[in-house]
Amino acid sequence: MEFGLFFNGYIPGPAAHDTELEHLSLMRELEYATLADQHNWKYAWFGEHHGLTEYSHMSAPEVVMGYVARATERIHVGSAIMNLSPRVNHPVRNAERVAMLDHITGNRYEWGTGRGAGSHEIASFNILDSSSTKAEWEEVIHQIPRMWEQKDYSFEGDHFTVPTPHNILPKPYRGGHPPIWVACGNPPTFNRAGELGIGAIAFNYEPIHAMKGRVDAYKEAVAACTEPLGQYKHDNIMMTNAVICLSDRKRAREIALGQGRGYQYTMVAMYHDTMPRKEGTQVWPKHPPAIPNEDVLDQVIEAGYMLCGSPEEVCEQAEKYQAVGCDQLAFGLPADGMHHEESLEMIELFGDKVIPELDTDPVHSTTRARQQAQAHHPMFNTPPADLVADVLPEHALIR
Repeated sequence: MEFGLFFNGYIPGPAAHDTELEHLSLMRELEYATLADQHNWKYAWFGEHHGLTEYSHMSAPEVVMGYVARATERIHVGSAIMNLSPRVNHPVRNAERVAMLDHITGNRYEWGTGRGAGSHEIASFNILDSSSTKAEWEEVIHQIPRMWEQKDYSFEGDHFTVPTPHNILPKPYRGGHPPIWVACGNPPTFNRAGELGIGAIAFNYEPIHAMKGRVDAYKEAVAACTEPLGQYKHDNIMMTNAVICLSDRKRAREIALGQGRGYQYTMVAMYHDTMPRKEGTQVWPKHPPAIPNEDVLDQVIEAGYMLCGSPEEVCEQAEKYQAVGCDQLAFGLPADGMHHEESLEMIELFGDKVIPELDTDPVHSTTRARQQAQAHHPMFNTPPADLVADVLPEHALIR
């Protein structure tokens, strides 16, 4: 099982309205990703949200990923997620951004896709009916791999058009294209991801044993996939969760029991109104649902809602995810109650003590999958005339 960190630009409380503290918070997340690269973490995921005050100020993650790629050597950076609705991002722009990130990162980019986080966010793009985005995603996700392979791409669809042949540039770097993922908020999406042979990004808001059915549905569907959407089958399910891993076990549990834990989830419940919500969920600005005592904390940990304790304890807790078929576990930072210095300690401690016990392969699973890439489409729909320029400038790399 592999491990990653998940960043959203989360800035709780009045700090979200102070530009200096907003800047400090965003720069700290870059620091976390850079540090993770030095301590065995394989993935750094960056959310993309618009107009979600406090919950996420990460509206342009491709800028952040370029910065992180330049400051790191091994860690993969991923979109979580890039909205594929043509009303938010034209598909040509998505294809261009993904391929450029593939170049900038040196094949260390992961393309997470989706339909948008909820009605409030997509309304900022004049999308008032979230059900319409499903058909848009289905149309676009099949077309972008064509854009990467063909040099005279054109398309007449229901949701977007490229009416005359164009060569969408740049093409992905080296062989194949970045791994394709889709955010799975509802059970049917897990099955659909498997059918298409792409990775599934799962959000763990329920006991781990309750997730097993969704994992199994994905694994069965991806095993049966014979014609993957992209150039290769990408059998990989990632789950997000919370972790408090410190050398001081008592302090780790103190954070878990602290006031304000669960604040972020009250914002998830408010903004992500298209995802299933547990009965009795507190919605912002209501009081976060605190864990009342040590016994209940143990029950929460046992159910898999969070990982908490010393590295030895957390390693044992993480094995439950491996047991249900999870391929990657990603943790959101910053986490409610953890100070900046504690987040830095957690990245180092978990990376040095836990990850080597559970992830023994130095190569990213997505890198291995990409090595199987096979093109699906002809380079040209209509072979071009054999035209070449008479004279090239002296600096041309091929003359």
